[in-house]
Amino acid sequence: MADPKAWEDQLIAEMRANDGKVTQGPLAGHPLMVMTSTGAKSGEPRRAILTYSRDGGDYVVAGTAGGAPTTPAWVHNLEADPHASVEAGNETFDATATVIKDGPERDRLWAQHVETLPWFAPYPEQSGRVIPVIRLSRVG
Repeated sequence: MADPKAWEDQLIAEMRANDGKVTQGPLAGHPLMVMTSTGAKSGEPRRAILTYSRDGGDYVVAGTAGGAPTTPAWVHNLEADPHASVEAGNETFDATATVIKDGPERDRLWAQHVETLPWFAPYPEQSGRVIPVIRLSRVG
């Protein structure tokens, strides 16, 4: 699809129609969420479709940008304002994001993320950077 926003809209519509599941295309079967953060510069809502793993009751996402050499903008948005809205499965909730860039907790969460989602394993070498891991904790 030539228009990325139209592709995202179609993907989100399919997720909403199927309790968060995508049944067709390259993301079929992946655990996906829609996370909305606030743009660090614009102050406008910014959405990202992300693959997640779980750590207890929290959701864990990684700032891989598909193995690109730069960290995705949504990570910077969460650093500027850790409040986010998360739509996963058939529920939407507010969350607080903790961006973890190094240390034992980051390493543990990354290893757990890769164990759940093995296609993430080559991203650090491919990107040439340490991938930040983000914990999304439900508010309330």
